[in-house]
Amino acid sequence: MNSTEPTLREPQQPAAGDRRRWFALAIVMTAAFMDLVDVTIVNIAIPSIQMDAGASDSQIQWITAGYALAFAAGLITGGRLGDIHGRKRLFLIGIGGFTVASALCGFAANPEMLVAARILQGAMAALMVPQVLSIVHATFPAHERGKVFGLFGAVVGLGAVSGPLLGALLTEWNLFGLEWRPIFLINLPVGIAGLILGSRFITESKAPKALKLDLVGVALVVVALLMLLYPLTRGRELDWPLWGYVSMAGALVVFGALVAYERRKAARDGSPLIELSLFKVKSFAAGIAVQTVFGVSLGIFFLVWTLYMQVGLGWRPLRAGLTGVPFSIAVSLAAGLSVQQLVPRFGRKVLQAGALVMAAGVLIYLWESERYGLGIASWQMALPLAVMGAGMGLIIAPLTDAVLSEVPREHSGSASGLINTVQQMGNALGLGLVSVVFFGVIDDDLPRDRVGPAFVDGFQYALGWVAAVMVVIFLLMFALPKRPAQHMEGVDPELGAAEKEPEFVS
Repeated sequence: MNSTEPTLREPQQPAAGDRRRWFALAIVMTAAFMDLVDVTIVNIAIPSIQMDAGASDSQIQWITAGYALAFAAGLITGGRLGDIHGRKRLFLIGIGGFTVASALCGFAANPEMLVAARILQGAMAALMVPQVLSIVHATFPAHERGKVFGLFGAVVGLGAVSGPLLGALLTEWNLFGLEWRPIFLINLPVGIAGLILGSRFITESKAPKALKLDLVGVALVVVALLMLLYPLTRGRELDWPLWGYVSMAGALVVFGALVAYERRKAARDGSPLIELSLFKVKSFAAGIAVQTVFGVSLGIFFLVWTLYMQVGLGWRPLRAGLTGVPFSIAVSLAAGLSVQQLVPRFGRKVLQAGALVMAAGVLIYLWESERYGLGIASWQMALPLAVMGAGMGLIIAPLTDAVLSEVPREHSGSASGLINTVQQMGNALGLGLVSVVFFGVIDDDLPRDRVGPAFVDGFQYALGWVAAVMVVIFLLMFALPKRPAQHMEGVDPELGAAEKEPEFVS
């Protein structure tokens, strides 16, 4: 989630007796919680948004993918802006902009406005979120950070569990007849309070020698992803026009131009957006591939799963939200077990076991969906969801440490930011692929009595893709170190601990 740079590790002398730092902690943790909840809260309300606002299939993909894309594209830039101009200042700009964007989402007059507001919301989150752990690092002495990161982990777990439930309740209650809109409007009082209290209690900090911005690099990344994602999301509706294939092929050319530009920029001033030398480290290159592919699988699954339950099976949002509780609990429990007991003993095998366990959960879900069809019950989903959650928990907590274990200290910040960026980009790509692996097997203009069976069939087809992706992840993990260090040699332990936060559960 954090895209801090190595330059943030300037010597800090926080006053141990200053109680203001705990108020600052509560404020930034609340902002992190708001971001996490906002990612997960939207998925559960997607069918309601589609029905109430009349959004097309591609528009509902962009409501989620647009946020992920803007968030991914701005993470590293947001971290560097905080280092240059002050983390408190960027945090306040980010939380203020996030609040305004939330209001625009809540009062969106049409799907196009909602998509635009979600993109703005993701961009503002990219300014706000990287400052959270940077502020913690600058505010608390080293001996207190273990306790602080423990609290942060608890907030993450709470956000993962409460987001879908809160979204289900707000949608189900239909407060003031606003349908789905309160899922965004709830951010307003929280954001306003964070803005007022943050300006009073957060201490400003900067990096003494922050790297320069690479705006050209950011622009090339965004253009390449748009050239790839837009045809994927609109191609089915437009009957796959020729320009779509040209655009996707052109995205590869732009990515090539990005690599060439980043290589020249690194030689010229040493401040590229992407530190290409990192990819010479086998474990890092493989880890980036794992993060990207893992993000793709999650982007596909969570959107398709929501549509399956609420549109295919006809369940109300609250029932769909409660059905996902075993998944969230299993993720939290397995993540703690993985880091504290399993990885120190078994190393990389734990992550590979997680990929296989998650694949097994997907296949169990596929079997149950085929067996019970439209008559499947929530309790019958509990087993495959718990198995999938356990597999994910075994992966997400130790993965960053494994990827960073062989990265030189001077590049640890850049590497961490890149890991989180590609995971979000993978998520956006997965959401774009929903038009192929789900909507692509569903006919247009289905009669009402065929919608349920068609969505069930589409869900089963998508699950097959997710299971195949998990096998690919298992194979990629062979390139990770056999026994990643508990505390990475040459990498700041606090950075490693911070990066165990699962932003990719949406």
